[in-house]
Amino acid sequence: MTQGLQHIDPAQEVDAPADLVARARIIRISGQMIELAIEGPPPRVQDLFVGVDDPLLRIELASFPSEGVARGLILSAGQPVKLGARLHGTGGGLQMPVGRTTLGRMLNLFGEPVDGGAPLDDAPRRSIRNAPPALKRRRTQSEIFETGIKAIDLLCPIERGGKAGLFGGAGVGKTVLIAEMIYNMSGSYQGVSLFCGIGERSREAEEFHREMDEAGVLENTVMVFGQMNERPAVRFRVGHAAMSIAEHFRDELNTDVLVLIDNIYRFVQAGAEVSGLLGQLPSRVGYQPSLGTEIAELEERICSTASGALTSIQAVYVPADDFTDPAATHVFGHLSSSIVLSRKRAAQGFYPAVDPLDSGSKMLTPLVASPRHLSVARAVRRTLAEYESLKDVIAMLGLEQLSIEDRRTVAIARRLERFMSQPFRATERFTTARGRRVPLEDTLEGCEQILSGALNDRPERAFYMIGTIDEAMEAGA
Repeated sequence: MTQGLQHIDPAQEVDAPADLVARARIIRISGQMIELAIEGPPPRVQDLFVGVDDPLLRIELASFPSEGVARGLILSAGQPVKLGARLHGTGGGLQMPVGRTTLGRMLNLFGEPVDGGAPLDDAPRRSIRNAPPALKRRRTQSEIFETGIKAIDLLCPIERGGKAGLFGGAGVGKTVLIAEMIYNMSGSYQGVSLFCGIGERSREAEEFHREMDEAGVLENTVMVFGQMNERPAVRFRVGHAAMSIAEHFRDELNTDVLVLIDNIYRFVQAGAEVSGLLGQLPSRVGYQPSLGTEIAELEERICSTASGALTSIQAVYVPADDFTDPAATHVFGHLSSSIVLSRKRAAQGFYPAVDPLDSGSKMLTPLVASPRHLSVARAVRRTLAEYESLKDVIAMLGLEQLSIEDRRTVAIARRLERFMSQPFRATERFTTARGRRVPLEDTLEGCEQILSGALNDRPERAFYMIGTIDEAMEAGA
């Protein structure tokens, strides 16, 4: 691509076939930002222009600095960009293929297969620019969405038709949790799964596709990737492209959809890069001034209607483990469940590394959760909070200096911590331990027995990396 800042006279004639919707010529190149001289019907922001001589050159319009001049962002990678090159408008924005023919496929932002399969030329297409459903069309009935993961289902249950966030820094297990949820729901979940990789590494995309194929869940899964090596404008739009596919399944095919997004923070990063390319002044901590609006435009499309439930589980990278970062705080407001992954718990070997005190869910209310579920969850959280407050005393004076009641609390809490760990199918090839999917009822039964103190005679290691409480009973016998 031509580098640096270059421009030519915008008054030069733009000659293109007269039957095209709009015509343009490149008059300025500044890195990944292009200025076009427009002739013909005025286009709109987010309209797509493609090269006349090079159809693989794609530019999305972003602003109109003056009459007859548009600024756009290059979407295509590796295509030469030349001053004076001619382009024509498509009459609209980016579109994605939708429908059941997308199941089992891995697509890019343009709806082109990246799995080596046949193109989806005959599939219907839907614009990636869709407004969220009106409030009167949304379904507001709350219901818990079981994942089979003990720590999540007990302490921060996910809402069916809601949004859940997996918050954590690098290397605490966000992607592994998302993969495990796809495994667990392949048998019980009656809808389709859609995985959206924003800024994913090429290696991760290939591994994820292969693992889903080996697990036998690929035929009910659609994958859309805007990978890390692609332009920021691509990574910024790929989330909207994936939502178009999900909305078609919900609205037209009346199918429940599970949308898994990895990673929302890279969507924010891409937006910041796009903002810089367009010359916008940065806001707090260097983020784009439109951060809240951009997150809302994507998040508000994730909702349920009478046609079907659209449930989303999103990985959210937290920079430097700082939960006051603007990217994390803006995402928090859109979620019904916040699952916080702790680096400290990961270092202690508790996987999944869910922090039981910082995580929470709007589903833990008397109107949604059962009285038994509420009682057990509160007792578990209270016991773990008491243990946390005793850790400093134990470190300074030793366990022997605690009262009998406090020592009983510590014994129960340590067994609860280990019982909340769980082997995953997604990690079987690394740990050789068979993955477990644990129903919520079995999780409640196990926690009740531990909270009663009846299992304090069992060794702590018997509760580590197991499924149901029966396994601890057998190990400690």
